[in-house]
Amino acid sequence: MFFSVIGPGIITANADNDVGGIQTYSIAGAQFGYSMLWLLIPVTVALIVTQEMCARMGAVTGKGLADLIRENFGVRVTAIVLLLFVLSDLGNTAAEFAGIAFASPIFAQYLPFLNKFVLVPLAAVFVFTMVTRGNYRIVEKVFFAFCVVYLAYVASGFLVHPPWHEILLQTILPHFVPTQAYILTAIGVIGTTISPWMQFYIQSSVVEKGIRIKEYPYSRIDVITGAVITDVIAFFIVVACGATIYAHNAHLAPGGRPLSVSTAGDVATALAPLAGKYASLLFAFGLLNAAIFTASILPLSTAYYVCEAFGFQSGVENRFSQAPVFYSFYAALIVIGGGIVLVASDALQNVIIFYSQVLNGVLLPLVLVLMLLLVNNKRIMGKYTNNLAFNVIAWATVVIVGGLTFISTVQLIVGGSSGP
Repeated sequence: MFFSVIGPGIITANADNDVGGIQTYSIAGAQFGYSMLWLLIPVTVALIVTQEMCARMGAVTGKGLADLIRENFGVRVTAIVLLLFVLSDLGNTAAEFAGIAFASPIFAQYLPFLNKFVLVPLAAVFVFTMVTRGNYRIVEKVFFAFCVVYLAYVASGFLVHPPWHEILLQTILPHFVPTQAYILTAIGVIGTTISPWMQFYIQSSVVEKGIRIKEYPYSRIDVITGAVITDVIAFFIVVACGATIYAHNAHLAPGGRPLSVSTAGDVATALAPLAGKYASLLFAFGLLNAAIFTASILPLSTAYYVCEAFGFQSGVENRFSQAPVFYSFYAALIVIGGGIVLVASDALQNVIIFYSQVLNGVLLPLVLVLMLLLVNNKRIMGKYTNNLAFNVIAWATVVIVGGLTFISTVQLIVGGSSGP
């Protein structure tokens, strides 16, 4: 029974280790070493809480999150919220294709024709063909394959030979540095783990897979397993960058030039002289995998919730003729997202990615509140509403994540160095 329902939790959580997530974890390790590893423990708990609620709502109601929002909060609220979500997801989709462009210089060292003008279109065609030509079972197996490739980051972590004793201590014992840079990076680590689109995707996946409440105990294991795995991957990304870039900068002789990284692609390039070409290649391969994986799932999530909200047929089990709006919307997001990376200047790409992240920050507390109102509605959930203890944890997650995200968003908007 467990293997028949496993999938939505593991796939959704791993897809959250997207280009933005990898970049955030990389910069955390490169700038602060292992001092943020302890954050991954409470972040994992928060991820489990939010994902479990959506999976439970899907199993109990048989409806997607957007469908429930429309039924309970009205079409006008749904339309405004989804418009903001679509704009945010379009920017995030462009960010995933930018990740493919970030990784291309590493591969071009060995195969010169693999530049971004080749890799980005190939990835776009692969993503669309894979999702539209298969059924749910086939697509899910492909997504599982993407999840396995994330082990490249585990291998990179071991290849750099980090000091495991020090890592264990800093993982167990909280270590807080009261500087603005540390606080902003910590907010980024927390915020990148829980994204608005994830909540819609996992609930739609549970519904399309046909998981009902009698199978839900196994689905809960799937959710917990996915959250743990994804943050183990994040752990090794921080370790790889802490043991190389941070250690290199910390041991520089006076007057030495420190390594500076601003993208995940910079990290892959920097690893080559510090940890060898194989660590660099594995990191770049993991980045390419994450970009293609999330470029598949993120626009799919968007197509799901838009069609659910307005009553259009959706789901990869349907053919194009059965769900034309669903597949057309999915294709449009991929074409526009990939096209931005190919034709826009780097400055314009940064503006789009920057403001999509701002929108994510604004929308995350909103979607968490809507989820909690829905999951505690006895008319919708019956006896499967949250109990008191779970509500305390869930609302605490909303307050903490919402507050930190608000601070992060304000800093991004008013901070000159943090803007596009």
